[in-house]
Amino acid sequence: MGGSVGIVGGGAAGMMAAITAARQGADVTLIEGNDRLGRKLLSTGSGKCNLGNEKLGMEEYYTGRPELLEDCLRRFGTADTISFFQGIGLRLKSRNGYLYPACEQAAAVLDVLRYEIRELGVIAVTDCKITQIETERNRKGIRLKGSGRKFTFDRVILACGGQAAPKTGSDGSGYLLAGQLGHSLIPVIPALVQLKCREEYFKAVAGVRADAELSVYWQGNCLARERGELQLTDYGISGIAVFQLSHIVNRLLSKERCMEAEHSLKAGKSMEVEVRINLLPDCSSEDFERLCAQRASLKGMRTVEEFFTGMIHKKLVLLFIKLAGLRPTEEICKAEEKKIRQVYRLCRQWSVHVTGSNSFDNAQVCAGGVPLDEVTDSLESKKAPGVYFAGEILDVDGRCGGYNLQWAWCSGYLTGRAAAENSN
Repeated sequence: MGGSVGIVGGGAAGMMAAITAARQGADVTLIEGNDRLGRKLLSTGSGKCNLGNEKLGMEEYYTGRPELLEDCLRRFGTADTISFFQGIGLRLKSRNGYLYPACEQAAAVLDVLRYEIRELGVIAVTDCKITQIETERNRKGIRLKGSGRKFTFDRVILACGGQAAPKTGSDGSGYLLAGQLGHSLIPVIPALVQLKCREEYFKAVAGVRADAELSVYWQGNCLARERGELQLTDYGISGIAVFQLSHIVNRLLSKERCMEAEHSLKAGKSMEVEVRINLLPDCSSEDFERLCAQRASLKGMRTVEEFFTGMIHKKLVLLFIKLAGLRPTEEICKAEEKKIRQVYRLCRQWSVHVTGSNSFDNAQVCAGGVPLDEVTDSLESKKAPGVYFAGEILDVDGRCGGYNLQWAWCSGYLTGRAAAENSN
């Protein structure tokens, strides 16, 4: 031990890697393109920093090599994250398994990490964007260049982030460095992001929030289902439930998937990604039929709008009345029963069609990246020995709930330890 380790990227994974390598006795330099470390960390969890989850499981992640990811999370899991942060002075609390700093301030998480980095003597270089990496077996060390500076290290960890929230520094530059080493790339798409729909009526219902169950359909098959808060925007759908489904939807909409489905398109099958929304998720089919029967007694002299008042949000009632071909002011007793039933059906099976998502600017994370097949069990490059990958630059992304930060802590720890142990 005692060799030099250079870390590119001063986010969550990079800071964890720096602390771990320094604790192992390595001389560590942490290089960050921004003017300070951990900028993106400040915005996580709406500023409260959901830094992990006690309910850790592989079903919360997407990756091309789940067995390696599972092994990594076994070597540094939630209990290790709790122990680490408590060890550097941060009090934690759990809210239904979601881990937060007790003070509910992301700034406190960043501060204790920065204090530990300082105490360990890690050299932090900011305002330095690395644009070139070189590894030649007949020359000693791994060389980094960028912003007019040059560095040489025994081992290097690339923890540059992905492409989500580029204003915080995650602009995809790490993928270019990986490419210089000969690595391939799983196509990168926005994840944990809002979805855009082709229906033109969304401006009329923008701002509505509701508890709902959402189901993703592709060519008539249900691929995923999620229950949670739905938020309607002027362009489509948002909210936690939508974020959880956005990886699947965006992957379906990616060019590669569309090319694979070309033959189906020629056969006349729809290429659209359909999302069916149930606004009465706690109401079974039997309960729903009883509800419809009970409401029949309200017909009297009420208008169509008055008859459906109280079922769901008023903006959605008016939309569904229009979609069913009814007028809000007509008398319910004169309305066609078929159209009345259509309004009921829309409350439980409202179908919208997704055409895309918001950009990386709005995404919390991105999916895709350097394939896990191209790294060892210690996350070392198989193409450029001595270089390691940590965090979002790899093809690993998780659902909402602290899972992406858990991967950052996990991969940062594993690479920091391995790089220090193998440095000269």
